Amino acid sequence: MLDPAFGHPVYRDMPTTIFEHMSALARETGSINLGQGFPDAPGPPDILNMAAQALLTRSNQYPPMAGLPELRAAVASHYALHQGLDLTPQEVIVTSGATEAIAATLLALVQPGHEVLLLAPLYDAYLPLIERAGGVAKVVRLTPPEWRITQAALEAAASPRTRFLLMNNPVNPTGIVLREEELALLARFCVERDLIAICDEVWEHLTYDGVRHHPLMAQPGMRERTVKIGSAGKIFSLTGWKVGWMCAAPPVATLLARAHQFLTFTTPPNLQWAVAKGLAKPVEWFDAMRADYQASRDRLVAGLTKAGFLLLPSQATWFVCVDLPASGIAMDDAEFCERIVHEAGVAAIPISAFYPDDPVTHLVRLCFSKADDVLDEAVARLAEFRRRAVAADGEAR
Repeated sequence: MLDPAFGHPVYRDMPTTIFEHMSALARETGSINLGQGFPDAPGPPDILNMAAQALLTRSNQYPPMAGLPELRAAVASHYALHQGLDLTPQEVIVTSGATEAIAATLLALVQPGHEVLLLAPLYDAYLPLIERAGGVAKVVRLTPPEWRITQAALEAAASPRTRFLLMNNPVNPTGIVLREEELALLARFCVERDLIAICDEVWEHLTYDGVRHHPLMAQPGMRERTVKIGSAGKIFSLTGWKVGWMCAAPPVATLLARAHQFLTFTTPPNLQWAVAKGLAKPVEWFDAMRADYQASRDRLVAGLTKAGFLLLPSQATWFVCVDLPASGIAMDDAEFCERIVHEAGVAAIPISAFYPDDPVTHLVRLCFSKADDVLDEAVARLAEFRRRAVAADGEAR
């Protein structure tokens, strides 16, 4: 029999993620899954057709480790057009999804004992990847409804051992886009303390109400000290493709590539060719895509508001957050999510799952990247659940 201590403690002692837990419950109960973030549409037909055609007519052997030249050039050109960045193709490394890019970056750069600043709520992969690389996570706790980053909070978390900032912008799960003054603050902080910023910017195209994403890399002093990470899965609503990239100045990009070559090494070439085609789409296509998701957000928010729920503003991502106490619901987020999946047939995610400690426990994340009829049915089910919960709480009092 294996020793109970068998395996690395980072993974051995890790519970099932809340995303897998809630999605499994959704499958078991036949619930509407507004928990895990994925659209229910098939994706852009022309990009799908390009991938299928390339699979049948072009090479299916190992592409270059750093990515097909066509995709590396397309990423650089895309960011020049949309974000004003001056990347060269050699500064782009293609990965099998953004999470692999994050892993490769941390494994390539973090040495044992290095501290990494994190902004919570945060993507749950960050913490175990930092620990597995030998780093030490230093969490800056942000709170609703503004989720603001302050100089005092950064200074309280940092020390002489701090070497990196790992951040997500636009932010999942809060749906905010960092303000210009916050980006300037982070840039100054990184420059003054000689930090490298690892920027998870997978939601960069999914912004609404005229709000635009601005990369930290474009801030003064950040061009040479930023790793910018992107995701075709998020941009084109093709989450199962797992095509991502990391962009950095040549000395950093070289290290990132060395870590990547011993993780996935390459990414399917047909998908790379198709993503390269997609990134060359006109600006109007990206505007229309944003408008479609904004309409879905507005539909879900309007329906839930009419049903008595209060939601926090969402400027980006595929998510909105429900404020439970303000909605008249006397439960914490974990209890609410467990109950609605069993009693209402809707899966959601508790925001407390995005904090490694001292969590916010009164907010619940819902995904709106679904068809109109799915959103309408989810609203009807949640409205009835709220009606019954509020009535029961009134009787209990």
